[in-house]
Amino acid sequence: MSAGEPVVFPPGFLWGAATAAHQIEGAAAERLPSVWDTFAAVPGKVLGGDTGEVAADHFHRWREDVRLMAELGLGSYRFSVSWPRVLAVGTGFYERLVDALLEAGIVPCLTLYHWDLPQHLEDRGGWPERETAYAFAEYAATVAGALGDRVRLWTTLNEPWCSAFLGYASGVHAPGRTSPADSLRAAHHLNLAHGLAAAELPAGARVGIALNPSAVRPLTESAADLDAARRIDALANRVFTGPLLHGGYPADLLADTAALTDWSFVRPGDEGLIAGRPLDFLGVNYYTPAVVSALPEGAEGPRADGHGASAHSPWPAADGVAFHQPPGERTAMGWSIDPTGLYDLLERFAAEAPGLPLMVTENGAAFGPELEDPERIAYLRSHLAAVHRAIAAGVPVEGYYLWSLMDNYEWSYGYSKRFGIVHVDYGTQVRTPRASAHWYARVARGGVLPPV
Repeated sequence: MSAGEPVVFPPGFLWGAATAAHQIEGAAAERLPSVWDTFAAVPGKVLGGDTGEVAADHFHRWREDVRLMAELGLGSYRFSVSWPRVLAVGTGFYERLVDALLEAGIVPCLTLYHWDLPQHLEDRGGWPERETAYAFAEYAATVAGALGDRVRLWTTLNEPWCSAFLGYASGVHAPGRTSPADSLRAAHHLNLAHGLAAAELPAGARVGIALNPSAVRPLTESAADLDAARRIDALANRVFTGPLLHGGYPADLLADTAALTDWSFVRPGDEGLIAGRPLDFLGVNYYTPAVVSALPEGAEGPRADGHGASAHSPWPAADGVAFHQPPGERTAMGWSIDPTGLYDLLERFAAEAPGLPLMVTENGAAFGPELEDPERIAYLRSHLAAVHRAIAAGVPVEGYYLWSLMDNYEWSYGYSKRFGIVHVDYGTQVRTPRASAHWYARVARGGVLPPV
């Protein structure tokens, strides 16, 4: 493709946008408490003391939001279901939402879990306990029973790495625990939850999982830095892709973490349960790469926790690893802008799991609140160009979901970070499409990236 020429995506490519229940729905009184309600109530855990009690009030404004999606020409909408809401009031809200999406010609892509664990399950031990995986399967069966005749695209979990390691190792996400051993238990039980839930979903549906794999790069080609990258790759990526794609946990991960746990919580047959229903697609969430090196023995170095700062590392048994900020442009999150990381991940999974369709289930950037957002447009264009380059190289990428449709509650950052292509005035709840929304609408309708 020559410079200055439009970039044309293949026919049938799915253009979408994504949100998450706790980040936009609000209506906290109409659901059970989640771990994020409890976490946000602790002073200092969430910037500004913000909570998701109201958020973007999508629970009451969903009709307006679906009309907005249709006006933007979205082919698909990826949303998550609130487990605490289903337990409290059932699935009626989501049934109405799905019906409206279908009526508007928008393909619903349903995520069963985006981090809002019911608090009463955390009180019983949370994800480090095996029973939580079975409770998740029961919840999946309930949602499938209500929506299985209308929803054809399902993701079981969103970014289980964050749930396990930010929630139970570094403590910067709910429930705020800091036990490296528990984080490994949580990772396994999230894997198990995926397998058990997938078995409950309709036979004719396409079922995947949305991981946030890390494009891990060594700072140098030294043996020590290469080993640091291997260790982080095991904890960031292969702890999930091992059992999902290859039938078991990688031996080097087990060896690296042997001082923390003997992995006896992995029972005979668990790997078979995790991969029992083969993935119909793998969701890839991508924002920025990770550059790592080894630390000299006894030295202290920077740690990356994904969201926010913490005195605790989210990387069990990787205390000798330093994380480095690459030079160049950054988003408002401080994350470096590098679309080559997305290309590398897509190419990696195409080689690792030949023939498995891929979806970019999240990609986007936080910038300022302004309606004119050329930085976001440039970010999206460069990353979509990387997706197209992967497709041209033979990678089976079937769709792209921009994060996010609208400004929302950004977890431990509260309302201070804005990822939306639609601006939300939190005082009035007025939605106003940004310039990036109009740009993305033109791309989605035509399947063409305009020349730079």
